Parts: sequence; structure tokens; C-alpha cells
Amino acid sequence: MNNLKFSNIGIFVKSGHTIAKDIADNLAKWLIDKEARVYSDTDLSPHPKISTLSRKDIAENINLAIVLGGDGTFLSVARLITNSKIPIIGINLGNLGFLTEVTLDEMYLTLDDIFRGDYTIDERMMLSISIFRDSKKMNEYSVLNDIVVNKGALARIVSLQISINEKYVTTFRSDGLITSTPTGSTAYSLSAGGPILYPNLNSIIITPICPHTLTHRPIVVSGDSLIEVKMISAESDVFITLDGQIGFPLKNSDTLIIKKSDKKTFIINSSRKDYFQILRNKLKWGLI
Repeated sequence: MNNLKFSNIGIFVKSGHTIAKDIADNLAKWLIDKEARVYSDTDLSPHPKISTLSRKDIAENINLAIVLGGDGTFLSVARLITNSKIPIIGINLGNLGFLTEVTLDEMYLTLDDIFRGDYTIDERMMLSISIFRDSKKMNEYSVLNDIVVNKGALARIVSLQISINEKYVTTFRSDGLITSTPTGSTAYSLSAGGPILYPNLNSIIITPICPHTLTHRPIVVSGDSLIEVKMISAESDVFITLDGQIGFPLKNSDTLIIKKSDKKTFIINSSRKDYFQILRNKLKWGLI
């Protein structure tokens, strides 16, 4: 049992969802009955213990984050609070949702368990990526799921030179490359033929997208590896996307340095289900 007291709770709502505001309204009232103060990024019914703030300001005032939405909303909140140890729980308002594992039907039962201390907190590794152009660092980011380099619709195959711990591995000629955490192993990497990794493993997956050489297969390396990806393609229509949400174009000779981040994401796990149960439900395993 855990003895953390969640007294300041942020509700992060998927924008544009038709019923999300009503769900957040009812949830806020329920949390107030539990003697919590509520912070939301959506205008809720007026109450002295409800504050509407920007997402950034919410993150500075809470000790628990509740995400109402899908995995995309969850990932945006995870990046927002990476400098803290605020745990997150995701309530799935979409379809698949590996990170937003709690259904609406389970929401209040699960939150009751959490307020009783019946839960665990999973520490998930993140990746740090530094982008260099002409030997100058352009940007640095942390991601929870994956880093994707891929070509645009009209571009030819892109060539990416891969080194691990300063040792040359190979040059992928492919539609792109996915570098993924274990948490992200059930996202784009899985669709591209990558393996599913248990989420608390200290590992990184490197998955080529539709490689020209069929013997190029996904590789799993230690989470302590230093991965260098260098663009050696003259194609101009090549992009990098971080957690499926932040993206910009790459140029020939741009270099990506990828390693395990010092930051982590803290995810609350319900005591009512385990990871393999989530896999069975989401991937429809065992159904005839």
C-alpha cells in the first residue's frame, strides 16, 4: 500500500472531444468530495476548489495528473511534467490506448483504489535526442514513446548511417527509422514489425521502416547505449517526428544523438489489471 496523499490534482482533457468536458465536470466534483483541490485546462462548473489554468501552470501546482483522452494527450502531458515526479493516470476516451489503460467504466473504482493507496507507480524510461547541423546543436528533446525519421510522400528511399557506442552498425536504406523506448514498443515500432518489450526494461529498439535490404531487421540494444543516426541522403523531403507530435524537416548530414534521458515518466498502474491483461485486451489475443 502507498501512503501518498493526492491533494492537488490536475485534470487534462483531450481538446475537441464531445463528451470530455462533462466527464471532467463530474470527475472534478467527485475529487472535491475526496477533499482534493482540482486544476483543469478546461472551463468546468464554477467551484471554489476548481481552478482553470494553462497546462504549464497546472503542472506547477499538482501532485497527481489525470488524463482524459487517448495516448496522444497522455504523451503531451508526460512531456510537460518530465522535470517533476508527478504520477500520471490515463483514462481512455478513444479506442486502443496502451498508456490510457483505464476505461470510463473503471475510472471511479480505480481512483477509489488510488485514494486508498492500492496502486503501484511504474518508472518509465525516456529517450533524449540532440539534433546537430554543421556540428552545432540545434535542439534537444525528451520523448516517452519514439523518435521517427521518415520520408515524405514523394521522396525516394532515405539513407541513414547508424552507429552504436561509436561503432558503425550499418546504413539503412529505407522509408525511415524508428528509435523507441519499451513503452513505445506497442506504438509505431510494432506496426513496422518491431518487438513488444516489457515496459520497465532498460532497452532501446531500433526499427527500420520498409527497409530496401530485407535482412535489415529491428535491433534491441541496451538502454545505456549511445546511438548516432546520420543522414547521408540528398533527399530534402525527410522529417523527424517526436512522440508523433513535434516534427520538423531534416537536411543532408544532420546527425541525431539518441540516448536514455535523465528524465522519467511516472505512471500509476491499477491493481485491477496487469500489463499482459492490457496486451490481451488491446491486441485481441486469445480471441477465436
